[in-house]
Amino acid sequence: MAILIDKNTRIVLQGITGRMGQAHAGYMLEYGANLVAGVTPGRGGQDVLGVPVFNTVAEAWEKAGPLDASMILAPAYSVRDSALEAIEAGVRLIVLITEFVPVHDTLKIREAAKQRGATIIGPNTIGLISPGKTKIGIMPGMLYSEGRVGIVSRSGTLTHETASSLTIEGIGQSTCVGIGGDMVPGSSFEDILALFREDPETDVVMMIGEIGGASEERAAAYLQACKYEKPVVAFIAGVTSPPGKQMGHAGAIISGSAGTGESKRQALEAAGVRVAATIEDAVRMVAALQRKSKSVAK
Repeated sequence: MAILIDKNTRIVLQGITGRMGQAHAGYMLEYGANLVAGVTPGRGGQDVLGVPVFNTVAEAWEKAGPLDASMILAPAYSVRDSALEAIEAGVRLIVLITEFVPVHDTLKIREAAKQRGATIIGPNTIGLISPGKTKIGIMPGMLYSEGRVGIVSRSGTLTHETASSLTIEGIGQSTCVGIGGDMVPGSSFEDILALFREDPETDVVMMIGEIGGASEERAAAYLQACKYEKPVVAFIAGVTSPPGKQMGHAGAIISGSAGTGESKRQALEAAGVRVAATIEDAVRMVAALQRKSKSVAK
């Protein structure tokens, strides 16, 4: 079991004929992803590594069959049109890898997705992976292993580090979702936490947050309100960053007293979340929870 994707997910890659598109199409196929079509306007009739290329998503749907998910590797200025095209065609999971997508474009994409019942991951994301099943993203698959820990993160690099550290400890992951580091993400912590809550094969959830914005505080309010049953471990990056200075992601900036690491820690701990000071501590906490879970199961 996995959230959002599994080995049967039929994927289209929009922007497949570009340099990055071709490279990641290869990595996805190597991992076993069910990449059935690519789309690049004006390149219909070609193929990339045996994957047929079409001019539009609608044409891909018609000729290659129904499409469950799209990964978009298009320039920032064309992401809005690409995403709206996929949503209009009927694709229900859209993964926006591209960075620097204008905020107003993301808002339009989110609204269109809401109207059609689609899920948006990103922008500015590594994507998502269900280890041992499939991936729709740009993460190196060898760092991830199959198991029962769900990860939801604002940071791609820290997702890699966390998953690889868990893997070294013999702890696998159910699904890892990068919601992206932009100020306005397509999906929130709460959206993904709700999916993990219902997943029978996710025992523990890891949240990887960072300074800036109020997404972690909103997640804490959600966890507290719904009396979240599964243990949650969190790590907040950038706690030593000075106010007013952007650190990496567009959304990682503290304004006044809002968005600080301390405010996030307090909110999460009040909701019953175990907040770690370092990634290493977070991994140790998860390992202890997994050992306890296995002991109870016996």
